[in-house]
Amino acid sequence: MKVTIYDVAKEAKVSIATVSKVINETGRISDKTRKRVKKVIEELGYSPNILASALMGKQTKTIGLLIPDLANPFFSELARSIEDYGQLMDYNFVICNTDYNFEKENKYVTLLKQKSVDGFILASGFENLERVEELMKEEVPVVMVARDLPIFSVNAVALDDFRGGYLAASHLIELGHTNIGIIARDLWSNRERLRGFHQALQENQLKLHPKFDFITETDSIEAGKIMTGYYLEDDNRPTAIFACNDLLAAGVVKKAKELGIVVPDDLSVIGFDNTSIATIIEPPLTTIAQPIESMGREVMNLMVSIIKGEKNECSRIMLLPTLVKRQSVVAITKNK
Repeated sequence: MKVTIYDVAKEAKVSIATVSKVINETGRISDKTRKRVKKVIEELGYSPNILASALMGKQTKTIGLLIPDLANPFFSELARSIEDYGQLMDYNFVICNTDYNFEKENKYVTLLKQKSVDGFILASGFENLERVEELMKEEVPVVMVARDLPIFSVNAVALDDFRGGYLAASHLIELGHTNIGIIARDLWSNRERLRGFHQALQENQLKLHPKFDFITETDSIEAGKIMTGYYLEDDNRPTAIFACNDLLAAGVVKKAKELGIVVPDDLSVIGFDNTSIATIIEPPLTTIAQPIESMGREVMNLMVSIIKGEKNECSRIMLLPTLVKRQSVVAITKNK
């Protein structure tokens, strides 16, 4: 088991900050205390990480926030929420857009480590698990947001995506829809949403036509349009489409209008996230809401507690989604 700075502090009966000062040879510490800490370091075989020591002893009050797509309203609103709460706690941010790209993720993590940020907040879509594991081994504060990472003991503030997909399917089924299309990007959170969606179908003895369970490569209005066109060209077209975010759902609505298909009379549409785009499009979008403001608050509370050394155990905070009913979904009897 790897010896950490917390182990040294506990054994030497001093604070983590004191251990950091001994390592960095800074601050006013008595010779007696300094010798005791050094002795414990030697006895435990602790190898101090330069970055971690700098973080504990010389905080920059800056946090690295890695976002996969700032063009997606969910991520821009989430970044704003995190930043707002961070400012209240006197923290600044370096926000990096990774485009779901491994090379960019590596580049930004390396750059932010060089700048000795106090910690990393990694948003949903960050799939570079090797870098996550690396940061954890280096004792750098890390919090995942809008996704969980069960294979690691990493701090996370996540949404119950399974429940979100289940709510979406249940709402459509209650309104009589049985022929339903799905549009989703292949990401961990969306796979959970699809799993919940399928669970609700199974409980009602329903199955999706294989064509109606479609995974796209991008999150954009254009991607939503393309996939919608693919669905609606079929004679057995769906009566409803579930898009795994509001951006894709907006593309569904736009393509339907281009084809002369009326939403919701001819096609019901339900999205996910409850971003500003859900109220801008016409008709206003029924969607599964993520508690973005609460997410930002919980992330910052957790991050600051880790930076201050107040938490030694991994925390997973799971938030619940809610169904927001608007005008893009109607009962199947009205769709005929």
